[in-house]
Amino acid sequence: MDTVLITGTTSGIGEAFAKKFVLEGYNVILVARNQEKLSLQAQKLGANKNVKYITCDLNDENAINIIEQSLKEWNLTVDILINNAGFNECGLFHETSINRELEMVQVHISSLIKLTKVLLKEMLKNNYGHIVNIGSTGSFIASPSDAVYSATKSFILSFTNALAGELQGTGVKATIICPGATNTKFAIKAGIEKTKLFGVAVMSANQVVDSVYCKLLRGKRVIIPGWYNRIMVACSKILPVSVLNKVTLWMMQ
Repeated sequence: MDTVLITGTTSGIGEAFAKKFVLEGYNVILVARNQEKLSLQAQKLGANKNVKYITCDLNDENAINIIEQSLKEWNLTVDILINNAGFNECGLFHETSINRELEMVQVHISSLIKLTKVLLKEMLKNNYGHIVNIGSTGSFIASPSDAVYSATKSFILSFTNALAGELQGTGVKATIICPGATNTKFAIKAGIEKTKLFGVAVMSANQVVDSVYCKLLRGKRVIIPGWYNRIMVACSKILPVSVLNKVTLWMMQ
């Protein structure tokens, strides 16, 4: 059975993906920074299952080396990589923490690139594999009061589209999943759970994973879970940026 490595697994969409892949019989490697939570999660998921975990903080420059070394020690090859780890620093750009925003760039972009490059080389040798990146509806829509977050997610969309083009005919696929408002600790930590954005068509993490799972396995390049989110993205391709900015800023209040 294939081996899946998932980052950011101790809550939210990452946790839901871990449960889903274990249920479907995959070997699963959990990656997160809280060792206590990871250990408990592995115990819950791993009864009679093949579940391993790696403790590292993707904001740490050495994180990818830790992951690579663990895989070598276990003599494991990753068939499916899910780059899920992430967080948000929400607010007007001149008021937000530059340190948190730079950490976000490190986790969302730098670590994602490094981990993808390391694991992709082995996938290409085997002519088999799947890179799955978690984007956002913010990948398509620049978000006032969420400027850096939406910019990082826009990068992930562009990167995934380009990578998918490079990988045609190799046996390796690239997919981006772009959820909208999702009821997880992510929103609470970012302080946006009471905004208008989270008052309409909010999905649970399990709903997101269940709605994208089959499309993911088929190798669809861009997956947007939820009818409301698909409408939002479609409108973003029609409406002027000035209008989108006003709507997005209103929704973030």
